[in-house]
Amino acid sequence: MRVMLKATMDTEKANEIILSGKMPELMKNILEHLKPEAAYFGPLGGRRTALLVFDMQDSSELPATGEPFFTQLNAEVEVLPIMNAEDLQKGLAQMR
Repeated sequence: MRVMLKATMDTEKANEIILSGKMPELMKNILEHLKPEAAYFGPLGGRRTALLVFDMQDSSELPATGEPFFTQLNAEVEVLPIMNAEDLQKGLAQMR
């Protein structure tokens, strides 16, 4: 299932990781693990935020998906099922 992970990072902890020089390697490891089809980073609500769209095969993947954000960045993490336009059309066709 296609999901979007939204990780809103704790500013103080993210500052610490950035100043230590560890942020590039941390993000590289996360992206290599999740293999997102899209990854966006920017300030949302005044806090550093990552938006990652990827395929989650099974709900048992959820702990390993969120833990780097929780443990390394004290982030608030949300995982939402989402659709692209093709998925939406397929779903709507099933309603007929």
